[in-house]
Formats: sequence, structure tokens, C-alpha cells
Amino acid sequence: MVGGGGDTVALLGRVPVFSALAESDLARVAEVAVPRNFAPGEVVFREGDDSDTCYVVRSGHARAVREHSDGRSITLATFGPGDIFGELAMFDDEKRSATVETLEGTDAIAILGADMRRLLREHPDIAVKLIAALGRRLRDTNERLARQSFQTVQSRVASVLAQLVEAARAEGAGEGDVLITATQADVAQLAGSSRESASRFLAVLERAGIITQGRGKLVVHDAAGLARYVY
Repeated sequence: MVGGGGDTVALLGRVPVFSALAESDLARVAEVAVPRNFAPGEVVFREGDDSDTCYVVRSGHARAVREHSDGRSITLATFGPGDIFGELAMFDDEKRSATVETLEGTDAIAILGADMRRLLREHPDIAVKLIAALGRRLRDTNERLARQSFQTVQSRVASVLAQLVEAARAEGAGEGDVLITATQADVAQLAGSSRESASRFLAVLERAGIITQGRGKLVVHDAAGLARYVY
């Protein structure tokens, strides 16, 4: 057991789902959390697995992917420090809707669904706050999907890059050049576009001096310049 340590309480306080909880409530959640360590490229859980645990990333990065029967896969989301995944396990035991795998060595804390549900039964006020937070997250997701449906490929790719820059800066990247560890395919999948369309637009950004591309990575030189392509 982590035992409600202050660092775990602080980590939980960074998670949007838990952000409305008082420090005493966060300490209760921390008491049922256990540390987990994953090697680079390790599968945390697979699509279709039983859903019994949620995870909060302490360090490292992971991604959620969905696989098609023909072997193709699409990246749905990436997770870094302070991000939560598998959170619906706190409320039900439905099958996993995606596979989550680490991109590098990753430390996390795990919360068993059964432990969390027991905590919610003992402290209904925590349940009310969590449901409200999940509702806000669902509304934000619906708004993002609606906005993306009206955006061009260029706008979606620029939005994804801006979000990746914001995440990198939240992890300590400076205000200057920002290194993004992602392939063209990763960016395309996150933007919901074909790799070819994303690649063409990334070349436009490179010619404009906004980014520089490398193998499996890119550097954003002018994050503010991305905003010109978002509408």
C-alpha cells in the first residue's frame, strides 16, 4: 500500500477527475492505491480484458490503441504524468474498450475498482464529486468531437500539435523549442486523418519554420504559429 503518502495525494490532486476532492478525500483514495511499474512497450491491459483497475501515471508515457480485425490500429489517446486511464473501472466491471501500452518505462499508481467502490459507499460525498467531474469530462469530450467534425485536416493536426506542446510544457518543457516524441502516424491518428494528409500538412508547417521533423519525433519552434491554422 502507498498508505496515503503526501506525494500520492499531490499526484491525485493533479488528476481532473479527482480535482474537486478535498485533501482529506484524496488521502482516502491514496490509502487504497498501490504502486505499479511497467517496462517500455509493456501492455498494461488489452481490449476485451476484464475491467478491474484504473491507473494514474506518475512518470513515463503510455497510449491507448484500438485494433481492427485486419491488423490496423489507431491511437486514441496518450497519457503522461498526472493522467488517468481505465477510470470507468471505478464504477463498473465492463470489458476494456481499448488496449493501453507504455511508450517508455512508466511508474503509476493503481486503484482497484472494488476498493474504490467500497470507498464510495462509505463516503457518498466523494461519489457525487466524482460523478460531477466525469460529467464535465464527458461534456468536454463531446465538445471536442463536435468541433473536430467541422475542422479541416490542417486544423485538426495543428490542434493536436498544440495539445502535445501544452502537455510537454506541463511536464517541464520550456517556452522555446518543444520536442514532441511522436511519429507522423501518431499525429495523424490523434487528429483522425490519414497519414498522407497529415504528412502533407506537416511539410507545410516545416516549410513555414514552425516545426522541424525527425525520425519518430518533431520539434515545435513556434507554438503560437500553430494557432493560425486552428479554426
